[in-house]
Amino acid sequence: MKKFFASIAAFVIALGSAMAQDLAQITEIYNAGAAAIATDKAGALKSFEQALQLAEALGEEGKEVADNCKNIIPDLTLSIAKEFAREKNFDNAISQIKAAVAVAEKFANVDVADEAKKLLPQIIMQKGNSLVTAKNYADAISAYKEVLGMDATNGNAALRLGVALNAIGDANGATEAFLQAAANGQEKTAYKQLSNINLKAAAAALKAKKYADAVAAALKSCEYGESAQAYQIAAQASQLAGKNNDAISYFEKYLEISPNAKNAGQIAFTVGALYQQAKNNAKAREFYTKALSDAKYGAEAQKLLDALK
Repeated sequence: MKKFFASIAAFVIALGSAMAQDLAQITEIYNAGAAAIATDKAGALKSFEQALQLAEALGEEGKEVADNCKNIIPDLTLSIAKEFAREKNFDNAISQIKAAVAVAEKFANVDVADEAKKLLPQIIMQKGNSLVTAKNYADAISAYKEVLGMDATNGNAALRLGVALNAIGDANGATEAFLQAAANGQEKTAYKQLSNINLKAAAAALKAKKYADAVAAALKSCEYGESAQAYQIAAQASQLAGKNNDAISYFEKYLEISPNAKNAGQIAFTVGALYQQAKNNAKAREFYTKALSDAKYGAEAQKLLDALK
């Protein structure tokens, strides 16, 4: 029996020696990681992950080392992500930030998890912006949609999504994105974009001789921001459609907004002629008078004024 207990005692001593040897090896790996942080963060991270795995296998004996590794790994993972972002290596940065979130939550590191979650949409936005610069609109659209999937109230992401969609000719998708942007702090810029989209549609409709569509799109453009060009398109479309009263109204709005335009004399002459056709000679004289200084139409305006006396 004494021999038996002696054998057990020898085994425990041997086991303790093995544990001590293992812990020393783990500590060495941990220290190597600490030494590598300044020059090789990726290598340091691997060392801490290896040390953690081995320390946890030791149970209570390795708890202190394991706890230290759990404190360091989330911070180090996020630090690596930030370096990738500074280098504009966005795909690796995004992947590493997501890894930082996962490991921080696993180890209950709330501060790192919160910081990483806040940083993630910012990096994805930077990726989207770089893709737009490279005219890779399809991937930029995916990036902005990913950001909006995290936060639908991100007006900047919605605005940039609209720009990318508009660049590929998706006017409906762009309109939806710009409206979302306008509802979330980007009203001024979004409305300007919406005005331009509808102005472009109005010009295309006028060229295609779709006069009702041209007027509707021009007026829609003015809902987001009045422009002389939009009223000119509406006036021209109305005139070509035989709706002279509407044409007069829109031409007059054009002149109100842009009285010193290069074609102001021409527009005034046209309005005078439309009023004359409507037998409103007083208004005809008013607008012919405004056209007198025009190099091209002034002489004719004078003739018509003389005839109306």
